[in-house]
Amino acid sequence: MLLVFLVPLVFLLSLLAVALRFGRSVQILKTLPVVAIAISALIIPSRAVAQTATPDQGSPAASPANEPVVPPSNGPAAPAANEPPVTVEPVTPSHEHPGSDRPVSWKLLFGNVMSDQKQIWTFPVRLAQGKNWIPTTAVVGTTAGLMFLDSRESRYFRTTTSFNGFKNIVTGNAAAIGMGAVPASLYAVGLIRKDSKMQRTALFAGEALADTVLVQTALKDIARRVKPARYPTSGWFSSKGPPTSYLRGNGSFPSGHSMAAFSVATIVARQYGNHRWVPYVAYGLAGLVGFSRLPLNVHFLSDVFMGGAIGYSISRFTVLRQ
Repeated sequence: MLLVFLVPLVFLLSLLAVALRFGRSVQILKTLPVVAIAISALIIPSRAVAQTATPDQGSPAASPANEPVVPPSNGPAAPAANEPPVTVEPVTPSHEHPGSDRPVSWKLLFGNVMSDQKQIWTFPVRLAQGKNWIPTTAVVGTTAGLMFLDSRESRYFRTTTSFNGFKNIVTGNAAAIGMGAVPASLYAVGLIRKDSKMQRTALFAGEALADTVLVQTALKDIARRVKPARYPTSGWFSSKGPPTSYLRGNGSFPSGHSMAAFSVATIVARQYGNHRWVPYVAYGLAGLVGFSRLPLNVHFLSDVFMGGAIGYSISRFTVLRQ
């Protein structure tokens, strides 16, 4: 469910709303990256483990180890000569996320992306049928509410110098290179170690990145929302533009970096959820990438939130089909 993604972000956004309302933005905003990592680390892994650790109540209980199987009551079966009694090994419960068994390879990658796009753009049809409307309403409602804070939030980040050092480290190019390096590194290491799961994870992450590029380009050209650096001089939206300005994704809404970061983080966290530190690192880094778009004055808070929600949804429900 999208609630796994919404809970840490709503808490984080509530802090920002309080800061902007009561004039304590400097002190609170300095701690936002730490809060993002901490909340994501505490909520997302624990929720994922709770979902996968529940035993199947309908399964019969396994016999204790080294205990012979009792024969049926309609007559004892004569054991074969010198044959040891049959034993049943105990079943050890696993806390690992169920890895996606969807076929993926270099040859299937293009077809998978096209199938993903069909599923993504036909989502309104399923929504009209009464499916997934609760999390969708929560995401859209939260985004709409955040737009009322965008003017204050963007004004603060345009004037503050508190994040100059952070901006010099987590730049747009550095974040893009890092997100591309994750699937490339996973695939290279998987080849060296002959680890098929790692190679599949890399291909899933690459598929998710391709999906987010197509989706964000279309949505930005449809919304045509200006970036914070141009607001309020040119208003909220750009209604005019040359034909060459389309199919380039130059708008602000939603954040493409946030979408890509959370798409890769979700793939890695879902595939390797049995290692508790993996979701900590994956979602923590994705949160930092999303936050970095604010002091760089290239996105509003509502852009970042919606981008993260879309990236999470694309990876979990479309790419991994979980």
